[in-house]
Amino acid sequence: MFARLIRPLGLCLILALPALVFRLSGIESDPLILLAVFGTGVVSASFVLAWAAEAAQVDISGGLAIAILAVIAVLPEYAVDLYFAFTAGSRPEYVAYAAANMTGSNRLLLGLGWSLVVLIALAVAKRRTGKSIRALTLDSGHRVELGFLAIASVIAFAIPVSAQIHVALGVGLLAFFGFYLWKVSRGDTEEPDLVGPAATIGALPRRQRRVLVVSLFIGSALVILACAEPFADALIETGAQLGIDEFLLVQWLAPLASEAPEFIIAILFALRGNGAAAIGMLISAKVNQWTLLVGSLPVAYLLGGGGVALHLDGRQVEEFLLTATQTLLGIAALLALRFPRWAAWTLLGLFAVQFVFPGQEARYVLSGVYAALALGAFVYHRRHLLPTLAAPFQDHPDEQAAKAAEQESRTAP
Repeated sequence: MFARLIRPLGLCLILALPALVFRLSGIESDPLILLAVFGTGVVSASFVLAWAAEAAQVDISGGLAIAILAVIAVLPEYAVDLYFAFTAGSRPEYVAYAAANMTGSNRLLLGLGWSLVVLIALAVAKRRTGKSIRALTLDSGHRVELGFLAIASVIAFAIPVSAQIHVALGVGLLAFFGFYLWKVSRGDTEEPDLVGPAATIGALPRRQRRVLVVSLFIGSALVILACAEPFADALIETGAQLGIDEFLLVQWLAPLASEAPEFIIAILFALRGNGAAAIGMLISAKVNQWTLLVGSLPVAYLLGGGGVALHLDGRQVEEFLLTATQTLLGIAALLALRFPRWAAWTLLGLFAVQFVFPGQEARYVLSGVYAALALGAFVYHRRHLLPTLAAPFQDHPDEQAAKAAEQESRTAP
């Protein structure tokens, strides 16, 4: 069994080794080389971390454990963004990079991740059944997570309105995340559906599995923490050297590298016909981003010597507004716990549009399009709105939602 793990784990170790050598020896080199070396280290360690987090579900049961493992899986993204926020306490120009990394990772997760998973899952279902399926149906238990995401997203509009992320807002979001962990810990638990190296690790004898999982957690986390600072600095220096907007590099390249394992795992679930589990995992990651990540930024900024609030300039306000309105559309499309094909193509198309029209006016127009479409979807699914917002605070939220779904199915044309 161990022989099947040698190739993937050995490959990740080989890819991460240059980053450790550069970091421990303090080798100085061209920013582009450093970006490649430390970026490769982050990606390879991220894969190992994701495999360990998936396999750990065999030994750790309960929704709380699964939520904690989801947090561990996104450690690479958090490590980079919190470094930017902490450094901004003494170097104010880094506030822009913290905002860029956060907004980029959020929009990438929803605009690209959610959309691709749904489209792949629907294509797989069509190939298996021979019938065209118009929407991916989610389990009723995801309404609780959707409710948490909806509430956190509405609260997040305080950021572009006030042009700052105050530490009071951060503490409130962290408390809300704590409430989310408590809530999901009371949910039902299902047997994990593991794929690839995670499945191989999960099939090991208990003692060997636990020792290996803990070792992989510690090793990959150390590599990620060692690479986070030089990777982030190399991003900025590379942008300056090549004449590329550093904001854009931090916004898209860093999240793409750190979230690659999560995307790949979700796509593998979708290819195996388990699209509901894949999109559910990405919804949970989105909740983590809007609560734990956003809430941690002003705290890290304060600990780094900054004030009680990260103050945002006009560009950063636009980015947060665009991110918040995109999230609203994603929530609105999912209110009935059905992810329609049109919503997936719409989110993917609008995500692509921002690269074609990157200017200030285009960001405001795109925010308006997201908001208008979200409003229309909220009106259409209005019977599900209150049950979704109430779900985080109810012991059995699914009964009321089921009645609303039945009523909507009777009145739908």
